Amino acid sequence: MPAGVCGCCGPLRPRYKRLVDNIFPEDPKFVKFANIEEDTPSYHRRYDFFVSQFSAMCHSTHEDPETRTRIRVAGIKGLQGVVRKTVNDELQAIIWEPQHMDKLIPSMLFNMQDAEDLDRVAHPSTPSVVGPDVDQNPAALAESCFRELLGRAAYGNMNNAVRPVLVHLDNHRLWDPNEFAVSCFRIIMYSIQAQHSHHVIQQVLGHLDAHNKNTPRVRAGIVQVLLETVAIAAKGSVGPTVLEVFNTLLKHLRMSVDFELGENSRRNSASSVSSGRTKESEERIVQNAIIQTIGFFGGNLPDYQRAEVMMFIMGKVPVYGTPCHTLDTVKIGHQGTKRIQAMLLSSLIMVTSGFKSKTMAAALPPPFLDPLFSISLMEDSELRQLVLEILHNIIDRHDNRAKLRGIRIIPNVAALKIKREKISKQDVAFMKKHGQQLYRHIYLGSKEEDNVHKNFELLFTTLAVLTIELANEEVVIDLIRLAIALQDMALINEENMSMLTRCGIMALVAAYLNFLSQMIANPPFCQHVSKVIELRNLDAPHLLPDHIFRDKCPLPESLDKDDRVLYFQTADMAECLAGPGYNAERLSIPYIPQVTDEDRLTRRKSFVDTISLQVDILSNNLPDKSQLAEEITFETLKKAIDTTGLEEQEREKRRQVMEKFQKAPFEEIAAHCESKANLLHDRLAQIFELTIRPPPSPSGVVSVSAGHPQHQSVPVYEMKFPDLCVY
Repeated sequence: MPAGVCGCCGPLRPRYKRLVDNIFPEDPKFVKFANIEEDTPSYHRRYDFFVSQFSAMCHSTHEDPETRTRIRVAGIKGLQGVVRKTVNDELQAIIWEPQHMDKLIPSMLFNMQDAEDLDRVAHPSTPSVVGPDVDQNPAALAESCFRELLGRAAYGNMNNAVRPVLVHLDNHRLWDPNEFAVSCFRIIMYSIQAQHSHHVIQQVLGHLDAHNKNTPRVRAGIVQVLLETVAIAAKGSVGPTVLEVFNTLLKHLRMSVDFELGENSRRNSASSVSSGRTKESEERIVQNAIIQTIGFFGGNLPDYQRAEVMMFIMGKVPVYGTPCHTLDTVKIGHQGTKRIQAMLLSSLIMVTSGFKSKTMAAALPPPFLDPLFSISLMEDSELRQLVLEILHNIIDRHDNRAKLRGIRIIPNVAALKIKREKISKQDVAFMKKHGQQLYRHIYLGSKEEDNVHKNFELLFTTLAVLTIELANEEVVIDLIRLAIALQDMALINEENMSMLTRCGIMALVAAYLNFLSQMIANPPFCQHVSKVIELRNLDAPHLLPDHIFRDKCPLPESLDKDDRVLYFQTADMAECLAGPGYNAERLSIPYIPQVTDEDRLTRRKSFVDTISLQVDILSNNLPDKSQLAEEITFETLKKAIDTTGLEEQEREKRRQVMEKFQKAPFEEIAAHCESKANLLHDRLAQIFELTIRPPPSPSGVVSVSAGHPQHQSVPVYEMKFPDLCVY
């Protein structure tokens, strides 16, 4: 009796041998035998010989195409028989071991990739060819066997079933182009059991790590396969793989940026410029694929899990002045940090698209909102645009943005059929807590010199969405105060803004007040706004969005403050809103953005060493000898005695402070006081940092380091005191 053959199978051994030797038996005895259900298990039966022989038949390279096809079909049917005979037999778990899977899987994939047309007509969850043609088509038969094998894979066998697929794609260089790789993993994801999806994702992630130094196109191909994998798995439960996917993708995003920046720095000759540009464009393909994968995966998760993913991604965005444990911004520099910020914010846009939260407090918690607003203060128009788009995705819960697209004077807001609901108590509390923060960033973002048309469009949409989703009577007054403050900022121009920016702010205010007046349905208010807009159409079209954002729009040399009819007047609007519902008296209080330490996080100002800062302070405070001996004349004495003007200024200042504390909302007063306390704390910390120095040793020991003398601190018990000082 041959080894490995039991007593019941011994007589059939010649038939098996003849099946392999003659290739084409009169009828497929082995397949029929494989379909026979056995009542008693087989303890000694092994199929190693058949797996090897049938796998060799699947790779037939016979010269005659018809004969080659028949040989391959016979081999695939033989493997199909082995699969059917063994996968359901618990005692034949050996078939799932690597030495067998390394023959079974590549044999099927070899025939699947050899098909003339790889474009699938049917859905990946269904076979590409059905009917009697399957038995004569090696590619379709191999795909059917591949699906059957994966469908029977148990929990512990998934890794052994997927690993040969990745190895086959590597050996045949099928990652670039990756159409076949994508098709294979679609078949895998739709064939396996849903609870095993995270095994496949982990295998692809590990393969991506193994190829982290491969060519950009290969890495992009693997990432695109991962995208297809998570797109299917995200519809169900993916278990603990969620954060692992994001961690791995963020790591490879950083590595791609490093490769790109390193390639740019190595350009020295004209010949390397073209290759460097090709390398850069290929790395962009990798980065875009990673962003798309992050966004698509997060966008397909349920809302409760998506909120966690949003927090996770925001925690990885590098923000100046805050610790970032994942991305080392020192090594990649300012340009690399900006690239990573833009890419992560782009992925956040995809994740937040379609996100619906019942309350704003749950969608915009402080750990998410604070770094997002810090980025909105960056001196980069692209980053500010991305931040505003993220806010739109989160705040706009009724999908009204498409109706508000484009900054313009809307003649009839009612025709837009805007959907809105009554603001909830939770959202009222959110605006009381974070409203001033929102207004401040809109105010500061409007006056940036690098603002383009899109920035003003997004600012208008932000104000409109806030009005629709979160505005009650108190918020409406705050938004009007904000609009008036923007108008005054453009008129006074203390920031020395360009005329284009000033006119853009004026157009933004006009477009928003026109929208707001129709939303609150106040006829006198609408009439005042419409009157100003009509006069601007006649005398100052550059103050309207329909004109200023056109190409080659003529700009005035200055804005005439005295021409009051062209501007929205606070007194007129307060008179229009007088009555029940609105506290119009608050309009007389000018909006002043609260001073916080957020500018410290935005790298708007250069950071200097404390020692150099101390030197600057001391040098600036030194009086000039020429100014010490000031000439005392009659005019100087007269100015010193005459304090009438100073008293009037002090009186006016006290009146404004009293009026603000009497009429301003409590949240604004609290924010103002808190900002003062923070400012005082920062100043005190700065003074202490400058003044605290290590105490010199009484022994007078001085060390010299880097050319500068430094006093060394000595413990008290080691100090040498004079004898007269010792008791």
